[in-house]
Amino acid sequence: MGKKPAAGGTPATTALTRAGVPHTVHPYEHDAAVSAEVGYGLEAAHALGIDPARVYKTLVVEVDGALGVAVLPVSAKLDLKAVGAALGGKRAAMADPVAAERTTGYVRGGISPLGQRKQLPTVIDSSAVEHPSILVSGGRRGLDVELAPADLVSLTGATVASVAAS
Repeated sequence: MGKKPAAGGTPATTALTRAGVPHTVHPYEHDAAVSAEVGYGLEAAHALGIDPARVYKTLVVEVDGALGVAVLPVSAKLDLKAVGAALGGKRAAMADPVAAERTTGYVRGGISPLGQRKQLPTVIDSSAVEHPSILVSGGRRGLDVELAPADLVSLTGATVASVAAS
């Protein structure tokens, strides 16, 4: 059978449904001009009318030569030193975009922490647990999914640590 998403679905939404995790799908009209100006995450927050503190971006990083994922608020910058430590390494840098897309199976601006082609070690910023629910990419530009932070941690096997730069 394979991992084909349901009609209109993505591997991320399929993973949530398969796991029986309560979630809400939030589609929005992706606007390339807006995302070019403010970034994909802030574009989603504005388009959906949701506080950017509850909308999280998924960044693929390279830690000591291995890929990993950091999930943090769209308005925050990533603390590379903190993400390296959280993922058990020393040197961390942003991953090559082509490698990130190839490994996760998603395109930039639509990389989800869920349903990745190869599930990468994941760290979720500790601010996520302050909210009853957060939004992450649903697996394509113009689609976010809302779920409880604890469910996201459980599904991704993530570590929770402070990785947003202050």
